[in-house]
Amino acid sequence: MIIIVDYGVGNLGSIQNMIKQNGGHASISGNPEELSKATKLILPGVGAFDYGMDQLHSSGLVPFLNKKVLEEKTPILGICLGAQLLTRRSEEGVKPGLGWIDADTKRFRLDDKKHLKIPHMGWDEVSFSKPSKLTINLPVPSRFYFVHSYHFVCDNAQDPLMMTEYGYPFVSAFEKGNVAGVQFHPEKSHKFGLQLLKNFVEQF
Repeated sequence: MIIIVDYGVGNLGSIQNMIKQNGGHASISGNPEELSKATKLILPGVGAFDYGMDQLHSSGLVPFLNKKVLEEKTPILGICLGAQLLTRRSEEGVKPGLGWIDADTKRFRLDDKKHLKIPHMGWDEVSFSKPSKLTINLPVPSRFYFVHSYHFVCDNAQDPLMMTEYGYPFVSAFEKGNVAGVQFHPEKSHKFGLQLLKNFVEQF
């Protein structure tokens, strides 16, 4: 059972609909009893880092999610803010993140590139840093839809999954064991997003 975690933040319905288009099924829930049956989890999110962490904590789901992901090794896909929350911290806020990936979320440094706007918004290409079940049948390069002012900086060279160029190369997706996160919005990325979500549902 795939469950999209409902903690009051994110494009839940659009992600659910994309999975349905692939012939899959995902439920939306913030109920620990239902989440305990999940075989895979998706953590979406839109908005500010501290607000997202506050919502997660107020939902009471953090200890439960720690158990599911860290102890039971349930596969999880973080999307946009949901992926940033998987890191240790963000320059956008002061609250600690979940810390499931050895990475921080940092603001774009584009002071010497005045022609580039923040947030980074629109379609952009990604390249693949390593083989992954998440990238099966995705063309090289693939294109995804972004809206963000912050990006991942990983400690370990083996954790980045995808890279994108915006002023400089940045990590646009990571994968470590059962934990994966994408900065872009697969639910807004048409055939590329459909394939990535299909891979998560069927392969990851």
